[in-house]
Formats: sequence, C-alpha cells, structure tokens
Amino acid sequence: QKEKDVLVLYQKASALPTDYGKKSKQNDSGVAPIEFSTQEALEHCDYVNVILTDHSASRNQCWAMVPQYESYHVQKWMRIRPMQQMDSKEPLRLVSRGTKTNGRNDFDPPARKHIDKGMDMLQNYFKNLESSLAELKPLVEKVATRKKTVTVMVVNFGQSELLVNHVCASKSRGLDTSSILVFATDEESKELATELGLTAFYDEPNFGAMPKEEAGSYGDRKFTAMMMAKIFCVHMVSRLKYNILFQDVDIVWYKNPIDYFESNHMTFDLMFQDDGGHSVRYAPYSANSGFYYVRHNDRSEYLFHALLLSGDLILS
Repeated sequence: QKEKDVLVLYQKASALPTDYGKKSKQNDSGVAPIEFSTQEALEHCDYVNVILTDHSASRNQCWAMVPQYESYHVQKWMRIRPMQQMDSKEPLRLVSRGTKTNGRNDFDPPARKHIDKGMDMLQNYFKNLESSLAELKPLVEKVATRKKTVTVMVVNFGQSELLVNHVCASKSRGLDTSSILVFATDEESKELATELGLTAFYDEPNFGAMPKEEAGSYGDRKFTAMMMAKIFCVHMVSRLKYNILFQDVDIVWYKNPIDYFESNHMTFDLMFQDDGGHSVRYAPYSANSGFYYVRHNDRSEYLFHALLLSGDLILS
C-alpha cells in the first residue's frame, strides 16, 4: 500500500462514487481496491468518520467496525496479559491505548500526591482569579492587535537569557514586539522584561511559589511547575476573550508570525506546531505546546478550562 492511501468503506450503495460501476468493470481481478481521488471518493458521503492509525506492516493488525450507537471512541484489543509479553496464543483483551507489547502501560493515573497538589494549586488559582483578571485586563488591552491577538510568553529568571535573545533577534530584524505580554513568575523577570521594552505581568498569588531557576531536565519538578504557569496564563487571556499566540521564550522570529495567523487561518480554532514525537503519548495530533495560535471562541475557552482542571496529569 502507498503511504498516503486511505481505505474507504461505504455503508450504502447510494454513497458510492458516481464512477464506481464503470471503474469496477475495468478492475478485472475483482480483488484490488479501486482508486479514486479524495473528492471523487467522498462526493456522496454526507458523514465521514475518520480513524487515524498505524498501518505499517510491522504488526498483525485488524480493524473491526461494530454496529452500535456512535461512541466516537476507538477501542484497543491485544493478545496479552497485564505486565507480560504479547502472546499470540492468548485471547484478545481490551487494553489501554498506552499498553505496549511488553505489557507495560504508559498511562498510569496520577498518584494521590499529584492529585492533592493539583487541587491545592487550583484552589489558590480560583481564589485569586477575579482579582488577577482585573489587573491583567488593561495590559491585555494595551498589547492586543486590532484583531485581538496577544502574544503570550512565560519566563522565570533562569530563562531570562532566552527572553533577551528573543528581543534582540526581533530588534535586529526590525520586527514589532508590541503585542508581546510576558507572564513573569518572579519580580526579577518582570523587571527585566520591562527594561527590554515589553509589557510584563507578575501574578504574585499564583506565581510567587514558582521556581526562579531553569529546569534541570525535561519533566522534573521545575519543568512541570512552569508547565502549570503556561496553563494559567493562557487560561486568563482566554477568559478575557482574546486570541492567543503562545510561544516559549527559546523561539526567535525571522518575521512576525501574527499576520500569517490573522490573515489566512481565522477559520481554525487552534494551530499547533508538530511536536516531532509521533508515539501514542502524543496522539492524536502530536501538538507541541511551545508554539501555537488560538482563535478565541466558546470551544477554545473551554479547552483551556478543561486543561486547567487536568493539572494533576501535568504534575505527574
């Protein structure tokens, strides 16, 4: 099979392409699939349910379409016992999507300590949210573009060199940085951002306990704490009903990206850069949280609300 081939199954004869009968007669073998362009294949389909799955030849894999009410959920079954190697002699068992061939599950639920810590952080965040929004609102209004886009960055003092690098790179290319709102997690970073000519916001009740040092490694405590800060800041800006261009401070611009998003892609809710890691951990879209654009609407605002409530998963 070609890498980009898609198998389409039709529920009714009336959904078949117009030229299906003609092409099926030309298919002498009666076995090989009949090829159509995407437009031809779907011209009579009023509903299309899309399944994204690995179709490589590396495993004995089957797909089963079971008639029932529509759940929009893909189940995974494997011939395996918990914590044991896959065995073709075992019966098929329903497993987590994170189950590997060695029986291990990549998606254990958060531990109680992470759940409790997440609850404490959320309790503090919601207690201070309205006062934080009142302080933040005039800053957002100041930096937003005419189409209500705010460029959001989060920085602590350990990452300050990266912020300086971004500003210097932008100035060297004559790029406008007036849409940038820096969420500083300490007073030193706020002062630095202001001296660089950027608008900065320090929310002491929510960010005061955040680490000032840069993370030692991916996923350590300092890293996960800053990930929570990234969620807090986009949640607040989204609550104020603005579009968001979020980026990590280690990214520099070769040209201002806002025009691209505001001019060409305002029909999308969100646009992410590809993470590069395409394992099940990043399924289904391999979205990277280091650079993305959000068009404000009820769906995107609720997405950040739901993400905020899942903080225990990030802390774990």
